[in-house]
Amino acid sequence: MATADDIYADPSALIPLYLHQPRSRTVVAWRTRLPGSLPVTHHGRAEIANAIGLAQFRAEISPEKAIEAWDSLDHDFAEGNLQQTSVMWRAALNQAMELSRTHSPTLGTRASDVLHVACALELKLKHFLTFDERQRKLAAACGLKLVKL
Repeated sequence: MATADDIYADPSALIPLYLHQPRSRTVVAWRTRLPGSLPVTHHGRAEIANAIGLAQFRAEISPEKAIEAWDSLDHDFAEGNLQQTSVMWRAALNQAMELSRTHSPTLGTRASDVLHVACALELKLKHFLTFDERQRKLAAACGLKLVKL
């Protein structure tokens, strides 16, 4: 069984921890059972924070709920549930360019999705969690083991 330290969780898979979504219960249950600290890049953290802000903008949550969600995100980093992880960005971007050339013409992956897979590879993580089907196919094509909830 993989531990959190071995898994790259795409922000789309972590957002249900902070915003009520159909998958929230499943993601919370999975995270509760999983030992360790999930590595999250600065890019991933910014993407989660932005999703909270967008939810407020779209009137899906109140300003108070947005503050609670941001506080919860910060708390998870402070408590070690999530670990701020540095990646060599030049290497990750170079990897993303290669993945884009090799796989995007057949898989239709978006740049952000490719970048997350490239980060997982650069961090030498073995497992990948995402709910995006194209990103799942890319991660699998790159040899990452897919986490199923």
